[in-house]
Amino acid sequence: MDKQTQERIERLEEAVAYLARTVEDLSGIVARQESEIARLARHVGMLMEREAEREAEAGTVPLSDQRPPHW
Repeated sequence: MDKQTQERIERLEEAVAYLARTVEDLSGIVARQESEIARLARHVGMLMEREAEREAEAGTVPLSDQRPPHW
């Protein structure tokens, strides 16, 4: 194998190693974001339940059931 081919192979191996590490890093980021989104969705659900209970206790029509003013 000539020197030029060997250098090309080494550059390609370095590029593949870099890309593999990048994929692993991004996979970790996506996994963390997925758990954060799930946590935030639970919090939003709890807040919506709390607000619905508060509106029910006050005897008002829940905001989600009201028609927008432009209708």
